[in-house]
Amino acid sequence: MKQLPRVLVVEDEPAIAELISVNLRHNGFAPTWAEDGVAAQRELDAVLPDVILLDWMLPGQSGLALARKWRSQERTRSIPILMLTARGDEPDKVAGLDAGADDYITKPFSTQELLARIRAVLRRRAPEQGAEVVIAGELTLDAATHRVSWRGQPLKVGPTEFKLLLYLMTYPERVHSRQQLLDKVWGDHVFIEERTVDVHVKRLRESLGAAASMLETVRGAGYRLAALATTPAAH
Repeated sequence: MKQLPRVLVVEDEPAIAELISVNLRHNGFAPTWAEDGVAAQRELDAVLPDVILLDWMLPGQSGLALARKWRSQERTRSIPILMLTARGDEPDKVAGLDAGADDYITKPFSTQELLARIRAVLRRRAPEQGAEVVIAGELTLDAATHRVSWRGQPLKVGPTEFKLLLYLMTYPERVHSRQQLLDKVWGDHVFIEERTVDVHVKRLRESLGAAASMLETVRGAGYRLAALATTPAAH
């Protein structure tokens, strides 16, 4: 029997948490509720979920701090995080993405939008079918094992950045507009803003380290992955 996708709901308001949990159960998910960061960590230590719904405003550690912490730890690094927030301002959204969230949803939200976004981050987490090992210069990506290496050294790349890198490496030297990347990598861009692409490209560059120079910004056009890295200029 196929296991239901596990969703950890980190939300300090019981009424909201119960509403989310009921809707998730009715739509084929297995939710677990944690009211704060301590309870959430306890759940994570016991069983890893398939996705985390993380409220921004929590007692104790904020959702932002928790997202950063879980992204920095090997065991929880690849779990998709969807931030629930009453903050709809652009700087807050960017802060959430920078902290490691894969997406955000602003309260109040509809059940259908929430479900669509959860399914979207779960689809992005799934490895690309067909492609196995892709090589661009000295950068190697193994879709089956979800590993990326540069000159034989492993790189730590988040789930959305992995999908982005896979697409760019599959079509090296081509310039891809933000809209094209939304279509090909996210595929559900009805909910995603073009600014999100820039945030994930920034995170991908940070993950690539010395290989970051391969990922080029083409002013006014989009992004391109060069087949060879260039020597970074001295600062």
